[in-house]
Amino acid sequence: MVREALSKLQASGLVETRHGVGTFVVGMGDGSAFRIAPEQLATLRDVVAMLELRIGVETEAAGLAAQRRTAENLVVMRDALDAFTHAVEAGRDAVGADFQFHCEITRATQNPHFASLMASLGTMIIPRARLDPSRPPDEERLAYLRRVNAEHLSILDAIESQDVEAARAAMRTHLANSRQRRRRAAALSGEKPGPAAPALSSDRPDL
Repeated sequence: MVREALSKLQASGLVETRHGVGTFVVGMGDGSAFRIAPEQLATLRDVVAMLELRIGVETEAAGLAAQRRTAENLVVMRDALDAFTHAVEAGRDAVGADFQFHCEITRATQNPHFASLMASLGTMIIPRARLDPSRPPDEERLAYLRRVNAEHLSILDAIESQDVEAARAAMRTHLANSRQRRRRAAALSGEKPGPAAPALSSDRPDL
């Protein structure tokens, strides 16, 4: 019974066993680093859940970035948007540049915890990373990616203007639009997308 209980505690990350020493309770902050594995983003419902997490974290990050950004932060954020534009016009999904832009916003908060969390999540948090990156976008998809970049530009403009509430609103709208697209895609596929949320975008569900 004792061994079974210890095994369950170890599986939950609440204790650790050190060979030849004994078993110890894991203190706050001593557990495994937070991460989301690729298999945890296998379904549209999983992607919606990730977007809900991102809305909570990145909305506040955008507001802090608007307060604290430096001139250098603005340069690298704009460079990421330029890379996004070039990738899209070259027929790519621009996942790397998209992720880089969001990472640079967290760095502009001047709070390393935001940046560390974003880095730990990786490019799989960008919904398009689940698609074939080599597939050239058709005209409708190209228009969608251009809208995404326009949303990015609205976020950057608010951060550059140091308008905290506008930055938060622009980020929330950007991520909520993506969440709504995935909810509709899940509904079309017959997958349960999770709790309903107000629609913020008229974008097509297959994008």
